[in-house]
Amino acid sequence: MSSRFEISLDPSDVIRARDGDRQAQARIYGAFKVPVYSVACRICRNHYEAEEVLQDTFVRAFRRLHQFRGEAPFWAWLRQVAVTTALMRLRREKLRATQGLDESGNPEGGPDGGRMGLGASSSERWQLGMDLEQAMGALPDTARAVVWLYDVEGFTHKEIAEFMGKTVSFSKSQLSRAHARLRDLLETSEAESCTSALKIC
Repeated sequence: MSSRFEISLDPSDVIRARDGDRQAQARIYGAFKVPVYSVACRICRNHYEAEEVLQDTFVRAFRRLHQFRGEAPFWAWLRQVAVTTALMRLRREKLRATQGLDESGNPEGGPDGGRMGLGASSSERWQLGMDLEQAMGALPDTARAVVWLYDVEGFTHKEIAEFMGKTVSFSKSQLSRAHARLRDLLETSEAESCTSALKIC
């Protein structure tokens, strides 16, 4: 699975970190803290929670380094630790305030079935970038996590279902309904922008 983050890592640092070498652990943390924080931010609702996930991810990762076999890039392994850690935090939050979309078997990805295409050209997506970021923030935690994992990180519905302890149909339903909600939010934002422009004129 490809990643936006291509980070070189000295294999010996993994061995040293596994044996408790603090300097090697510090080098790994310095190299991967930004991508881990980025994943955490997209799944969690605020920067405080993302910071907590960042710290917890590395604690869990260093404790489990013996599980890393080197068969895949280190970032691919660490990213799964980060995703699992973030989703565990969401589960804890949902014990206090249940939210999200209910499970059903709706078709994957809505009418277009694509990964966050939203029917827009590349120039339109660029213009809607800020609105899309705000719309993502308006989604329930679980829906936002599924959209990010599927559309951006490239995980399959099967992988997402395993992360969340849910079914594949649950993941597909979350994605389909989240896409529909994002379209509604973006259309509302565009209409408001046009109204504001008319008032200015």
